[in-house]
Parts: sequence; C-alpha cells; structure tokens
Amino acid sequence: MKNQAEARRLRIYLSSTDKFKHGLLYETLVFAARRYGLAGATVLKGVMGYGSSSVVRSVRFWEITEKMPVVVEIVDEADKIEYFTGKILPWFEKIPTGCLITSEKADVVLFKQGRKKKKGFFHF
Repeated sequence: MKNQAEARRLRIYLSSTDKFKHGLLYETLVFAARRYGLAGATVLKGVMGYGSSSVVRSVRFWEITEKMPVVVEIVDEADKIEYFTGKILPWFEKIPTGCLITSEKADVVLFKQGRKKKKGFFHF
C-alpha cells in the first residue's frame, strides 16, 4: 500500500465462535488476507455487543471463552479490498449465523512497513 493512495477499510462483524470449514472464521479471514497480499488485518474483540439475533453479550471473568463479538478490520488499496471482498463473500453464504460487512473510504495518513525480526538474534 502506498501513502496517499485511494484506500478502503473493510470491516467484518461476526462472532468469536463462528466457524468456517474446520477453523474459526476470524482466523480464516486473517490468513486469507495475508495469502492475498493485503497490507494487514486486525481482529478486535468486543467486550459487549449484539447482532442480528438481538442477544446482548458481554465479557465476564468466568465467560472468557463464550460467544463474543469480533471485528476483522483490513485496510488496503481500494482495488485489492474489492477483489478480496469478492473472494470471501461466498464464504458467508455457507455459515448459518448472522454477520455484517462494511467498506468505506479510508484516508491513509501514513503507511510504514516494519522490518521482520530474524529468529534467534537479539536486536538492540
């Protein structure tokens, strides 16, 4: 992704327990974004929320593994986001639960790539 490029923010709202094939849907989305060469993906865990079922969920100490809202957020160049969205939309036809996918224009103020750390070496 380039600075000052026309960018899009893709947000996918789903549940922490939603599955796709044999894995968690949010993990599958992040690994797919990486495979398709997108700039990055972040999974945000909600502490409280509700979706199309209107059932309110909230975090409590004894419910850490319970169903909670999550948001997968991806920002990249508009054409890459549109292509990726076209690839993943059929996945959502196969899951029985509700979800929401949004996309909006994003102004990239700064995009700076970090360096990969070499394993086994100390960096000071």
